[in-house]
Amino acid sequence: MTRTLWDSPFKSLRSASLLACALAVLGSANSLSNGFAYDDRPIIELNTRIHTADSIPEALTLPYWPNEYGKELGLWRPVTTGLYGVLWTSSGGSPAAFHLANVLVHAWVTALVVLLVAQFAPLSLAFVSGLLFAVHPVHTEAVANAVGMAELLSSGLYLWACLLFVRRVDPGGPVPIRTTLAITVLYAIAFLSKESAVTLPGALFLLDGLRHPGRTLADVPSLLRNQIRLYAALAGVIVLVLVGRHEVLGNLANPMAPLGVELLNEGVPRIFTVTSAWPHYFRLLFFPSDLSPDYSPGVIPLAYGWNATNVLGVIVAVGSLLLALLAWRSGVLSRERVTARAAAFGVVWFVVTISPISNILFLSGVILAERTLYLPSVGWVVAASWLLHELYRERARVAVAATVLIVAVMTWKTVDRNPIWMDNVSVFDDMMSNHPESGRAQWLLADASRMVGNIDQSIRAYAISIGILNGSYPLLIDAGRHLINHDREDAGIFILERAWRDRPDRGIAPQLLSVMYFRRARYEDAATAAQAAVDFYEGRDGASTHMLAESLAKLGRWDEAIEARYRAIYDAGEGHRWQQWTWLADAYGMVGDTTRALTALDSALVRAEAGDGADREGIAQIDSIRAVYEGS
Repeated sequence: MTRTLWDSPFKSLRSASLLACALAVLGSANSLSNGFAYDDRPIIELNTRIHTADSIPEALTLPYWPNEYGKELGLWRPVTTGLYGVLWTSSGGSPAAFHLANVLVHAWVTALVVLLVAQFAPLSLAFVSGLLFAVHPVHTEAVANAVGMAELLSSGLYLWACLLFVRRVDPGGPVPIRTTLAITVLYAIAFLSKESAVTLPGALFLLDGLRHPGRTLADVPSLLRNQIRLYAALAGVIVLVLVGRHEVLGNLANPMAPLGVELLNEGVPRIFTVTSAWPHYFRLLFFPSDLSPDYSPGVIPLAYGWNATNVLGVIVAVGSLLLALLAWRSGVLSRERVTARAAAFGVVWFVVTISPISNILFLSGVILAERTLYLPSVGWVVAASWLLHELYRERARVAVAATVLIVAVMTWKTVDRNPIWMDNVSVFDDMMSNHPESGRAQWLLADASRMVGNIDQSIRAYAISIGILNGSYPLLIDAGRHLINHDREDAGIFILERAWRDRPDRGIAPQLLSVMYFRRARYEDAATAAQAAVDFYEGRDGASTHMLAESLAKLGRWDEAIEARYRAIYDAGEGHRWQQWTWLADAYGMVGDTTRALTALDSALVRAEAGDGADREGIAQIDSIRAVYEGS
């Protein structure tokens, strides 16, 4: 009888793993010609703090996003940031180095999928799981986009820790100390690569239950006690990482809602919008024909109540969980016989690993993103492979043909999809061609129109985008800046005032408005806005502290102006600028304190003369001011 892939023709697990790796490389190889696209540009290409070896250590202590929203986005991934820095400095900033790293790590993760599944299922099922994982089109964003490294690296370390856990010498006893230490280290690195790795304890508990098929829910306490040392170590990692996040970000969880659904932070029940994403999970995993770089409102709209989409999501999710529970209770898994428990494992794995970005417990920053399905899809490939395996038991030729066809179609779709992440133009074209209703797509159209000088079209696209995205704060800031820079200041101020009114707890809008109010001699308004920005940035923003001091000076509130100037010098780190000290001298002069004015000028002179090239113009200006005070 001719042997097929479902008969597992491979003599070793190594062969199956390597073949799955080879398919992963084959399916993603054409991504090597991609450049930097979409989030790659701000996080890697334009992020100068990872471009030199000297600056990388400091970058590890800063938010993952290097822009003005860094803290608000709530991401800190020092391991991933450090890896970006190493890749950039070692390759001279070549995109090919980043994409090669992604391809290799994806191949490694694929091998780990085969190795892990083979611990509780026959090699044939593990091998097919690896094939499906290797070329699933939903993975193209994670693999073909350079910043997908966060998903890839975190998932690889996560699966490695799971593999160590299930390979421990005594499945019935506690994990040995050496293995506990190894898993703990892997967990810490994975967690610091991407936040979704926090769910590893849940995955390990699931695998522990899988290794004890006779246990029931009543045995949960004993399973936990058995591994108390390991879970305590992992809990310690969680505490340390959360402390680090608080130090860097000022918060533990992300306070910014997904783009366009900020109303979820203001009393609108999130369950309606969250469940609207669930049908998309199943569509993307089972029928990944319509992929998109974006799933913001327009694609998945903000929902204010129950509708056909979110009701379907609840039905599918609850139905899957019920089937998983029945399957878990129905059979016993062994090396010789595959039962529905493998499918149950896949469903529960998906639920556990998707939970951090599901927006159920807290807002995650996205409603849905294909890259976030990378680790959860391990559960899907196991469940799908089980279905194919069951089909093989009834209709062998049909199962083999179906498996070959599915893998071939997925490979073709993945290879076809990879170039979408070539650059920003290709991403934008794909978004506009397939989902012009997306609010983000209209935002990108506005930016593109602005760059080519089509201001009227840019403004129209901004207006459409603001409507779709419900006045998203970052969008309002972008639109307000654009209007001001193109001589539409009244409209720009109106937009920024709306942003400040909607989100008084953020600092960018009042920071920008303080400048605009000052230009228009609205000094009281400028001082109020600047003070709000100073409070938000805790006095560490030079622009807002400067505007506060200037506005107070214009109002004749000199004592307050002097205090604000000192905050700019010491708290905001502006003391190296000689101009700050001359402004301080002017303020002291206005209150009649000539001695302190001259002392401030001495400090200004030191700064102007510092460095390799003295500022001759600055020195002359300081000397002229000094002459006035000394003459008086």
